[in-house]
Amino acid sequence: ASFLHIFTETCMQKGGFFVHKMRIIAPVILLLTILSFPLILHFNRTKKEYAVYVNEIETGNSIMVNGNMVYRWGLKRNKDGKPPEVGTKEVTMLHKYGGKYIGDTSEKKIYLTFDEGYEQGYTEKILNVLRDNDVKAVFFVTGPYLDKNPELIRRMVEEGHEVGNHTVNHYSLPTKSATIVEKEILELDRVFYEKYGKHMRMLRPPRGEYDEKTLKIAKDLNHTCILWSFAYRDWLVDKQKGADHAYKMIMDHVHNGAVLLLHAVSKDNADALDRVIKDIKQQGYTFGTPDELMNVSVGR
Repeated sequence: ASFLHIFTETCMQKGGFFVHKMRIIAPVILLLTILSFPLILHFNRTKKEYAVYVNEIETGNSIMVNGNMVYRWGLKRNKDGKPPEVGTKEVTMLHKYGGKYIGDTSEKKIYLTFDEGYEQGYTEKILNVLRDNDVKAVFFVTGPYLDKNPELIRRMVEEGHEVGNHTVNHYSLPTKSATIVEKEILELDRVFYEKYGKHMRMLRPPRGEYDEKTLKIAKDLNHTCILWSFAYRDWLVDKQKGADHAYKMIMDHVHNGAVLLLHAVSKDNADALDRVIKDIKQQGYTFGTPDELMNVSVGR
């Protein structure tokens, strides 16, 4: 009120007509300012949350939302064959429900996983490379991908790969009710079973975001939550940097028990994959199967 009074008194010195107009306009300006303040806060908060999500190589990104702890998987990559640094609370909650992000760090074994939200035209090449090098991988698919790419899914199944659950709609599961989380997992598994006669066993929560509710539901539905110990920004299809960049990013961070997350929409990944596999093997590593990943003891 004091601000409005001072503002109005100042305006009175400029003449009656102006004063009359400002007595009408000033309250409107003040009201608009008050109403817009929550909106400004919302956009600032949204921007910060998005910044946290895209920076997937840092630890400590978990936040409290409406009294519920939302865990956002992140890690700090290390070189020279060392496993990444990860957040203690994120790992503790993941292990509580049998989830995994890394294999046995005493073994020179690597696990290949691919996330498949949509098809960019590179999965066939990836499957060919895996076949030619006798390597099995896990492909985490969404509902639309499962629906639109039956030939690729059929190849994955017939060639001994694992088709994992990346949920129907790729929601952030901690933001959804238990009923929706259950439906997101079960519906994709149901469609997959009807078409291919197998149930899904692995869940990769979209965006690497989870909470205790999500992990418990997944476990109750016989899904093991599989995260990763290596990832990089490879999903930006308009910002690919070439096969050499992908090769260097992967090879610089190989470590015992590594669970590599690669996005199949990346041309760089597809072009580098054959050289990556051959050179990883030359360093004395072997590639673990999906069954072996399922059997890794939690807490390794």
